[in-house]
This record gives sequence, C-alpha cells and structure tokens, in this order.
Amino acid sequence: MATFLYKLGRLAFRRRHFVALMWVALLTLAGVGAISAPAAGTTSFSIPGTEAQKAFDLLEQRFPGASADGATGRMVFKAPEGEKMTDAAHKATVTKTVKELGDGSEVVSVTDPFTTNAVSKDGTVAYLSVKYDAPAVGLKDATKDALETAGDEARATGLTVDVGGDALQAQPDAGGVGEAIGLAIAAVVLVITLGSMIAAGLPLLTAIIGVAIGVSTITALAKALDLGTTTSTLAAMIGLAVGIDYALFIVSRYRAELAEGRDREEAVGRATGTAGSAVVFAGLTVVIALAGLAVVNVPMLTKMGLAAAGTVVIAVLIALTMIPALLGYAGRKVRPAGEKRKKTTGTAPAKPNLGTRWASFVIRRPAAVLLLGVVGLGTVALPVSQLELGLPDDGSQPTSTTQRRAYDLLSEGFGPGFNGPLMIVVDAKNSDDPKAAATTVTDGIKGLKDVVTVTPATFNKAGDTATITVVPDSKPSSTRTEDLVHAIRDQGPDVRSDTGADVLVTGTTAMNIDFSQKLTDALIPYLALVVGLAFLLLIVVFRSILVPLKAALGFLLSVLAALGAVVAVFQWGWLGGVLGVEETGPIMSMMPIFMVGVVFGLAMDYEVFLVTRMREAYVHGESPSQAIVTGFKHSARVVVAAAVIMMAVFGGFISSGESMIKMIGFGLAIAVFFDAFVVRMAIVPAVLALLGRRAWWLPKWLDRALPNVDVEGEGLRTRAEKDTDPDEDRELVRV
Repeated sequence: MATFLYKLGRLAFRRRHFVALMWVALLTLAGVGAISAPAAGTTSFSIPGTEAQKAFDLLEQRFPGASADGATGRMVFKAPEGEKMTDAAHKATVTKTVKELGDGSEVVSVTDPFTTNAVSKDGTVAYLSVKYDAPAVGLKDATKDALETAGDEARATGLTVDVGGDALQAQPDAGGVGEAIGLAIAAVVLVITLGSMIAAGLPLLTAIIGVAIGVSTITALAKALDLGTTTSTLAAMIGLAVGIDYALFIVSRYRAELAEGRDREEAVGRATGTAGSAVVFAGLTVVIALAGLAVVNVPMLTKMGLAAAGTVVIAVLIALTMIPALLGYAGRKVRPAGEKRKKTTGTAPAKPNLGTRWASFVIRRPAAVLLLGVVGLGTVALPVSQLELGLPDDGSQPTSTTQRRAYDLLSEGFGPGFNGPLMIVVDAKNSDDPKAAATTVTDGIKGLKDVVTVTPATFNKAGDTATITVVPDSKPSSTRTEDLVHAIRDQGPDVRSDTGADVLVTGTTAMNIDFSQKLTDALIPYLALVVGLAFLLLIVVFRSILVPLKAALGFLLSVLAALGAVVAVFQWGWLGGVLGVEETGPIMSMMPIFMVGVVFGLAMDYEVFLVTRMREAYVHGESPSQAIVTGFKHSARVVVAAAVIMMAVFGGFISSGESMIKMIGFGLAIAVFFDAFVVRMAIVPAVLALLGRRAWWLPKWLDRALPNVDVEGEGLRTRAEKDTDPDEDRELVRV
C-alpha cells in the first residue's frame, strides 16, 4: 500500500498539470449536470416491512388517487375574544376565502369548514383544507402568494389566521452564516498548524472542490434517485470535514519530510505513502459506516448514507492526487516543519512540544487518566437512559412560524390529538360481510381509552376496504398515543378470527412509531456489522487484536456521551437558548443510528492517524512507551487541529433552520470533541501504556494469514533515497 501510494504521489507531483485538469474537468462535468438536471420533486418516505407502510400501500391499491403526493394547506381561523366563527361576519369572511382559494390554477379542492363540520365545539376555531396537484417543492410562487394573500385579507377582518401543512414549506437552510464561520475557523486553525497561508489554503481548496463535485453529482441525480435536500446537506457536512482533515494530514507529513532534508518530490511521495495510507484506511472505515446504513432497510436513510459515502471517496481520491499536484505548484512556498522556529532559536535544543509533554504525563499516570476519562464520559452519557425517539411535525417548529401557530390553534380548538389522527384500514376482501366487519372494528376502538373521535367507516368503490379515522386524546408524540396504536393493533387477531377482515393502523403518527421501532431494532445488527468489519480492517492495519478492540470500545464511550449531550440539549432543553433550540421534544428517530455510523467512521479516523504513527515508531525499534511519545510528538498537533476543524465545520450547521440538520450538526461536533480529546488523546495512550508490548500482540498464524499492507511505510524506509527510475511511470500503470 505505502509503496503504491508513494509512486502515485510522485507521479501526481510530476504530472501536476494533468491531475489538476482532470479534477477541474470532473468539477465542470458535475456542475453542468447539476444545472441541467430537472428539479427534484418531493422525496418519498417509506418504511418497508412495517404495518403502517403495508396499510399505506394497500390504500394506494384500493383507493386510487387518494394518496397523491400533492401539497396540502390548512388555514386555521380563530374568532376574537367573546365572538364565534359562526357569527355572520366571520362566516362570510371564511366563505369568501374558500371561494378565492378555489380559483387557483393548481388547486384540486378546498373544503368549507361549515359544511364539513370543521368548527370546534365552542365555535371559536375553524379550519379549511386546500389540496394542490403539485408537490410542495413544485408549487408556483403565485400559488403560494395567493394562499398568503387570502390569509392576510382574512386576518385584516380581526380574525387570527395561520396556515399549516406543507404548502408554504420553505427550502431548508443548510447553515448559512454559521457554516461560513465554521470555514473561517478552519482556515485560522490551518494557518496556525501549517504556518503559512499557502499551505493552509490547500486543504480548504481541495475539500471545497471535493464537496462541490459530490453535491453537484447528488443534485444531478436527485430526480432520478429520489434524493432530498437533506441528503446533499449531510454529504456536504461530512465531505467538507473529512476532506479538510485528510488533506491536512498529508500536507503536515509533507512538511515533516521536508524538515528531514528530503527534496520536494521525494517528500511528496513519502507523505502520500505514509499519511496517505492512513487516509485510505480512515476513509474506508467512514465508507463502511455510512454504506452500512443500508442494513436498516429504510430507503431514505440508505440513500443519505451512500451519498455521503460517495463524497468521502471523492475526498480520499482528491487528497491522494490533487494535494501532491498542488504541492508541486506551491514549490518553496510550503516550508518545512519548524523552519521558522529554527531561525529564531538557532542551534538551541528544541523544547518538547505539548504533545510530547502530554504523552509523557499520561504514561506516568495511565490508570488515573483512564479512570477519569471513562467516568467523565459515562456521566455525560447518563441522559441516554431517557432517550425518546420521534419524527418532527409542525409542533416541533419554532413558535415564530405560521405552521406552529396553526398547529397550536388546532390543538386548542379540537384537542391535542387532532394534529395526529390515526387512520385505520379494514381489509375486508376475505370477509363475508365487510360492513359488519367495519362496524366491529369501530365499536372495538370506541371502547378503548384515550379515544376522542371515531369517524364512520368510508368504503372504496369495490366495497372491500374501509378507512376509519381515530382522533386520540393525546398529542402525536406522547406515549399515550403510542399505547393506543398498540392497543388497536392488539385487537387485530380477534377481528380476523371473528370476521375474516384484517385491521391495519397507518397515518403519520403510526408511521413515526413504526419508524422509531424499526431503527431501534436495527441498531444492534448495524453496530455488529459496521464495528465487526472495521475491527477486521483495523487488525490488518495495526496487526494487533487489542488495539482495534480498544478503538471500538472507545468509540462506544464517545458516541454514548454524544447522544447523552443531544438528549440533554434537544430533549431536556439544557443550553437550548444558547444553541438556538426553540422547541424541545423527542430526538429525531434516525439521529442515533445515523450518528453511530458517522461518529464511528470519524473516530476511526483519529485512531488510524494517531496510532499508525505509534505503530510506525514501534516497528522501527522503539519501546512501547517511547512509541506513544513519538506518535504524539508527530501527530498530536495535527490530530487536535483536525478535531477543531471538524468541530467548527459541524458546529456551523447548528445555525440551520431545519431541526434535523441542527441536531446532527451539534451531535457530530460534540462527538468529535469527546472522541478526539478524551478518547484518542487520553484514554488511548493510557490503555496502550498499561498494555505495553501486549498491545501489539498478534497470533503468529493470524499474522501469516493477514495481507501485509505496510501502512507504516517500512518498504519506503528500506528503499534507497534516489530519484524515481525513468520507467517508474509505466510500472505504476501496470500496478
């Protein structure tokens, strides 16, 4: 591996014009594809294998057109204090609004609240529903303006008017100013770490190019592959962070090789062969973690994972080829490591750097450091025991939005369960008396607690399938509503045995419940697959059993602590005002499993970058303790810089207006902090110090069976330091 990448780095250095043109061409091609691609529609959401999805699919078959994906709007009216919506003036206002909205070119239907019984019992709240023939992202601006104008005109008469549904849904803000601030912080850290603006600019430039290619490709394929805007945002978040870090490690190693007196081409080759090997294996762990999300069998999550994995692959390839090429262009503007310090200190002996001093401190007190790190992370992880999962709805929107105000008005007028009705599907195709079967189901549901309303059964044209709407007495995200869903499903076997009909529960609330349960059930198999594959990969890299085991256990500590922090902030509201969390509530259902995948990949990044340098020193003859110090001497500064950069990039997305992006940005930023500064910089050296030579033990039979990938660059060490043979380019092509 190291020898191949050494040759690749030197080739890219010499053929820099070709390499640069190749990446510019790919960027242009992806950009043209993104610009010319058709606009993506509404992203479909399905959960294969769940009862809610089965019921939804059955509705599409038995009620053709009933589940069309057109946008919806729900305009909610509230009368002034002491008045009612049934008063003549207010009734006339609503009737006028219904007529005006019905004239829209994209409007399919508008319901009149006074003919559809959409007025609260006390008469103070009423609502109308608008159905459009286009999805929310495809609605014309004129259509949205007409909806807002109708609301403003009704509001001018003294009514309180707000609009819910997805018709006025805005495109999510990926991060905006916060993301720019994150990049600015990353630039400052790079300048401090690499010592010059030119050297600092290389990782930023290559990371931005990689993300641009990845996101443009996602945009170009969005319509064909049914990819949502969140997919590209997450791919940009992860691709930007790893792209900067991977380039940083190669540039930093290049400067270290220059400091040892090697010429620039040789330094590029060695940097690519050693740090580049670590980049390849670190990237592989991230790709395994992200692609492994496919085992959950949720199409949306699979697409997000694969898109982000593709962006990581691009980041690795750019780091291995474009960085050496740009270093060739930079020439002497990228200086050897420590050159400035040598000029100021002369021949005085160099003072041990902070990484060396910290490693020496940990080696002297490994048990205390290990205990403090484990207890600290365990304490932060305690809130995980109170984790509640759910999916966002209008109730999780900030109170400043009209969607949230409409949600609250409906809860006030019709009860908290009105915003999350359950749809019961009665499949009576095998029943002798479908109507009697529907009546049996209706009567059974009415006898359950926490039920406010049960509508009469509505049959399809064939008369073999009925739908029943149930309004719970509790809000959609409450455990009482979840218990009601399970209680209705528990009646299914009895109904089937008595009538021959099947009872299925669906609707947004039931879909959320099934989605959360599916992700919870998939978490352990996912962890086993991803951690198992990465464990085998790290055995090949480190040629050790205990080092990969320690890496996996450290990851579990950091991810549990990060999830604990997410629960404390987004579910309990701690520091919510500081972080801009306006509404607390259940944690996004996909957050834990997605975070596990991403954090595992990033955790292995730091493990590979830090411990491969220790392994390299140990293989070259140093004692286990001295190898730890050497690893920190050369890698701690860069690992710290990489962690700060990742935290800055992820933290920039906390300013996003979309709750999922905000939550993931915070979760990944705090996870990087815990993993880099507590696990990798404290717990890892403490464990290695306690294990000594046993840390690098590997059964002889396994050592012989494993392929030798030479991540430490031992093959380069024995290679004579000379210029590449004229035939080397052809040799690389053959390889």
